[in-house]
Amino acid sequence: MALTAVEVKAATADGKARKLFDGKGLFLLVTVGGSRLWRLKYRYGGKEKLLALGSFPEVGLKEARAKREEARRLMAEGVDPGAARKAQKGSRSGEVEASFEAVGREWFAKWEPSWAPGHSSKLIRRLERFAFPWIGGRPVDEIQPREVLELLQRIEARGTLETAHRVRQACGQIFRYAVATGRAHADPTGPLKGAIAPARAVHRASITKPSEVGALLRAIDGYTGSPTVGAALRLAPLLFVRPGELRGAQWREIDLAARVWKIPEERMKMKSPHIVPLSRQAVAIFEEIKPLTGGGRLVFPGERSVERPISDNSLNAALRRMGYGKHEMTAHGFRSMASTLLNENGKNRDVIERQLAHSERDGVRAAYNYADYLDQRREMMQWWADYLDELRDGREIPGRA
Repeated sequence: MALTAVEVKAATADGKARKLFDGKGLFLLVTVGGSRLWRLKYRYGGKEKLLALGSFPEVGLKEARAKREEARRLMAEGVDPGAARKAQKGSRSGEVEASFEAVGREWFAKWEPSWAPGHSSKLIRRLERFAFPWIGGRPVDEIQPREVLELLQRIEARGTLETAHRVRQACGQIFRYAVATGRAHADPTGPLKGAIAPARAVHRASITKPSEVGALLRAIDGYTGSPTVGAALRLAPLLFVRPGELRGAQWREIDLAARVWKIPEERMKMKSPHIVPLSRQAVAIFEEIKPLTGGGRLVFPGERSVERPISDNSLNAALRRMGYGKHEMTAHGFRSMASTLLNENGKNRDVIERQLAHSERDGVRAAYNYADYLDQRREMMQWWADYLDELRDGREIPGRA
């Protein structure tokens, strides 16, 4: 049976050490001297191990259980909680300022302001889950390629190949930063190219068949959920910006009179400002929701706080409620939809790419002003909105514009 707070408080040794079990490996060790110590018994790598979780009353029953669940979460992710504890202690001890975790966090703090919030939060979570527990406490200049390979192979064994490659890339950037700042002599991730299986390309589900697009648009018009989510959902196909850029839209960025939305560089994935010309249909949706949210900062505030936008899963969840599975359509899929159909209808590729705010690999193509092709983009965005109206209404669509 699980322990109660009263039992823990009243526990005594009675002349010999006792173990009072709470469940899932957690127990209270009562020593002969009267100390009450929380311990977690667990198995990892085929071996039975013991993890100290603190002493009572400094650590109460509720906190001990929370620590147990955290340890179980780490094990579910392939991390030995005991090894993670040692790595954290080594990182905090200050014995070597140049531990991998210390250098990694310094590198992260230096570059975080230049990244989109979503990117930075995912990056630090990957390091904290997959790298710091294993090599975080090690001096950065002593880490060998095999050590990094072992942590990458643990990720690979989970089947998350893209994550493995992203962790290797982040670790390489940290090592190169350590070299540049005089705390390491080489990047041990260099020899690991090709050591793990290549990641499969991620294809976000999207509907591109005109008749199916029309059906989707009619389903969106029939959405009966949150008004803010509904407005964002109706704007997503018209504007085809990235979901995060849409969710975080602010009223100060939008000029309805000039029919333009100017997204600042700090909210763009590629860190360049972006102009989105607004069609008549898009302006009408913004005007429709403005009485509801126009008094605040955000166009699409969440239900719990007007200072935070709707969640990153709001649009996808709405699509699921309308019957579209994750392998059929995603919020990001509106970009593929627009790109495919605009290209099929003979629109200028460069104009499409500028409106998608894609970063060109070609250095010459990449050097452009955010207002390039603006007149052509305005014309294209209005054509696109009219085209979507025709698809929604099920009218005959000409092969090319």
